[in-house]
This record gives sequence, C-alpha cells and structure tokens, in this order.
Amino acid sequence: MEIDPRGPRFSAVITTVVLAAVLVTGSAWLLAAQVAVFAVGALAGLRYAPYGVLYRRLIRPRLGPPAHTEAEAPPRFAQAVGMVIAAVALICLTAGATPAGLAFTALALAAAFLNAAFDLCLGCQVYLFIKRNHRGRPSA
Repeated sequence: MEIDPRGPRFSAVITTVVLAAVLVTGSAWLLAAQVAVFAVGALAGLRYAPYGVLYRRLIRPRLGPPAHTEAEAPPRFAQAVGMVIAAVALICLTAGATPAGLAFTALALAAAFLNAAFDLCLGCQVYLFIKRNHRGRPSA
C-alpha cells in the first residue's frame, strides 16, 4: 500500500509533543497512550493509526494530493520500533526505574523529532538497511 509521506511526518510532530510532555511530567499514563498509538500503527496499519486518521481528516484536505507517495512498510516498521522503545520506557517507569524510563523516552523523542523536523525517519532507514542487506542471502 502506498501512503502520503506527509502523514507520518505529521504523526511525528504529535509524537514529539507527547514524548516531550512525558519527559517533563514523568507521566506513565501519557506514555502508555503513546505506546498504544504506536501499537495501532505497527500492528493494524497506518490507515488505522490515530494520528494518521487526524491527518487524513483534518490536514490533508487542506493540502491537496501529495506530489508522490511512498510504501507503507518502512514507516510501519518505524512505528513498531517506536512501540518497543516506548514500551521499555513504560516498563521502566512503572517499575520505579525512572531514570531508565526517561532515557528510553528521550531516545524515542529524539527519533520522532528527527522525523518531524528534518524528515529523517530512523526506523525507515533501519528497515531499508535490513531489506538491502537481506537480499541474496540464502534462507535457512
């Protein structure tokens, strides 16, 4: 499936704000909500991701069609990576390991910020690296 590449970037902006709020407040509940958002995007697909729905309903109609589209797989993989990192952060926060929880939250925040500000999706780059380096290898 092809997607509007502006959607994941819009989602990254909201994710950046949410994760920055988690760093400031230490709120495990807010982090749990972000883990859920990542999970929907990773497991159900970007079409169902809450921030993607907001983008398609409120923002995209004002922008018009995208100049190009991109494959859904790399940003969906990035959502899965974000889900794992944020879930580890959540486990740490709820287990009382607050410094570790905030460190993992900061890691997720850095990745979201790079996507939001510079259109650099680290998870997408990892996906493409894995895909490139897996070609031509015999399967086990």
